[in-house]
Amino acid sequence: MSYVIGLTGGIGSGKSTVANLFAELGVEVVDADIIAREVVAPGEPALAAIAARFGPDIIAADGSLNRRELRTRVFDNPADKDWLNALLHPLIRERMISACAAAHSAYCLLVVPLLVENKLTGLCQRVLVVDVSPEQQLARTIRRDQSNESQIRAIMAAQASREQRLAAADDVINNNSPDQAGLKQQVARLHREYLARVRSN
Repeated sequence: MSYVIGLTGGIGSGKSTVANLFAELGVEVVDADIIAREVVAPGEPALAAIAARFGPDIIAADGSLNRRELRTRVFDNPADKDWLNALLHPLIRERMISACAAAHSAYCLLVVPLLVENKLTGLCQRVLVVDVSPEQQLARTIRRDQSNESQIRAIMAAQASREQRLAAADDVINNNSPDQAGLKQQVARLHREYLARVRSN
C-alpha cells in the first residue's frame, strides 16, 4: 500500500494545478473525478442502472452519460441524489483504494474534491488542503467556467466550509496569490517533507 496524501479544496481553489506540480516531481496522482467518470462509462453496470432509473434521455447520442441532464435531475431532488450517491460512492471508493495500492511512487496523491464531505480522510495518511478565500474561489470559477455567480455560490454552499476543510488538514497550501513560483516552492517543500515521512515509516 502506497503512502497516501489526500488533496482537497473547494471549487476554484486550484487543486488540479497543485496536483500537476506534484506529478511533475514524479508523484502518481489518483483523481476521484476521473474515476467518477470511468464508473459511468458506456458498458459499465452503473450507467445501465442510471438509465433504468432516469430513462433514456439520461444517455447522450454517443452512448455516454448526459452529465448535465443528470445534474439537473438530482440537484433539487434529495431522493434521487441519495440513490445516485449510494450507487456510485462505493464503486468510486473501491477504485480509488485499488489505484492507490497500485501506485509505484514513494507516495501517491489522492485528489478528492469532497474528501471532507464524504468522510474519506480515513483513506489517507495525511490531508493536504489547497486554501483560498471565498472571494478568490468565486472569481476564479466564474472566469474558468463562465458560470453565473448564483450557481457557483450554490455549489460553494453545498461543499464543506473553509473552516471545516482547514480543521481536517494536516498540511495547507495557500493559493490566494497568482504567484506560480511561490506555489511551486510550497509544493517542493511538502514533497521533501512527505519523502522524509515515507522513509521514516
